[in-house]
Amino acid sequence: MTKVVKVRFAPSPTGLLHVGNIRTALVNWLFCRQQGGSFLLRLDDTDEVRSTQAFAEAIERDLTWLGLDWDATARQSDRIERYNETVEKLKADDRLYPCYETGQELELKRKIQLGQGKPPIYDRAGLNLTDAEVTAFEKEGRKPHWRFKLDLPARVDWTDLVKGHLSFDLAALSDPILIREDGSFLYTLPSVVDDIDFGITHIMRGEDHATNSAVQTQLFEALGAQAPEYAHFSLLTGAGGEGLSKRLGTASIQSYRDEDGLEAMSINSLLARLGSSDAIEPVLSLKPLVDGFDFAKYSRSTAKFDPKDLEILNAKILHQTDYSTVSNRMDGVEEALWNICRGNINKLSDINDLNLIVKGPLEPVVEDQDFANQAATLLPDAPWDETTWKTWTSAVKETTGAKGRALFMPLRQAITGMDHGPEMGLLLPLIDPDIVKARLQGKSA
Repeated sequence: MTKVVKVRFAPSPTGLLHVGNIRTALVNWLFCRQQGGSFLLRLDDTDEVRSTQAFAEAIERDLTWLGLDWDATARQSDRIERYNETVEKLKADDRLYPCYETGQELELKRKIQLGQGKPPIYDRAGLNLTDAEVTAFEKEGRKPHWRFKLDLPARVDWTDLVKGHLSFDLAALSDPILIREDGSFLYTLPSVVDDIDFGITHIMRGEDHATNSAVQTQLFEALGAQAPEYAHFSLLTGAGGEGLSKRLGTASIQSYRDEDGLEAMSINSLLARLGSSDAIEPVLSLKPLVDGFDFAKYSRSTAKFDPKDLEILNAKILHQTDYSTVSNRMDGVEEALWNICRGNINKLSDINDLNLIVKGPLEPVVEDQDFANQAATLLPDAPWDETTWKTWTSAVKETTGAKGRALFMPLRQAITGMDHGPEMGLLLPLIDPDIVKARLQGKSA
């Protein structure tokens, strides 16, 4: 019997989603949809201080904007009782033990180990505490943090869907802390419990989590479950291979949408293929990304993220976009103008400036008023069509002797206020002749 694919995207509602978050969400979503599986949005909101409803709503808003729908939602804050049940099981099975070192004491141990040329691995001192020592610590007011006891010696191996064979010696790792001194949970235990309870079949995330996956594999087993399949894709770097700066790596999806005015599919087009063998090209819908998804295409080397690529993709996507797709996002822009001008815009908001050429008002640029006045007297009678510009400029050329740039540029600047833009032969028939005459006279219209 073939198992149904179930994946999860598990952001913490402690901030806005950024490029790295969305790449993870997108890879999970594309694989899931290709396999006909189920996509779970799980909010890891056990951090009561930093988690907010506003951030949770922003996460849902960003995913919806990108077209990454989900089949179910879960909040870890609703499942604390379930995690506590798991804690009791781990304690009963002697796999969870209390430790009383302060953060300062742990850091001192670490420095001593490093100074001796040893790896900074926790020495499991908590396992050897006597009742008297525990009582003394408690009288001092210390509260324990709780560590998961790794079953050593052991190696954890798996065939990663991106990295291939991976193997970790758990003896080289510290027993992970699962519960803080204040009783709150770190990421590991709730995540594993949720993955078990929700039947997650595949965990896909950055390669910086590979060591965590090795540890979590033992926790899955300690709870009587089999670990899901893993896929760890390469991390993002800057365009030159440098680590992502705050400016690049944590630029929020919200800012790309609301401040930079980018299209959702420019982000999807880039992040879906970043680090894969597929060419990065503009894609107008998620379907081709779903159809072409293949873990074998992902490289083991780092993927380079350059915001300039987003701008290039954004322009190319708009150049191919039908009016019906964006008409409800534009105010007063008619289809004829869109079809003429879409090849000249980089962002959708650029169409507003081009719409002013047709509807006004705008300030004309007239450097030679005598030339403009002569041109105005030669304007053909309405109605105008796509031949009008050629007919008119030929008449102006014959009358004034102007040709080439000296002919066309003054007319374009007077009519559009710009020295570049859409083909004038197509644009001119959309503008009211009286507006054109007024602009040629140097008047705002």
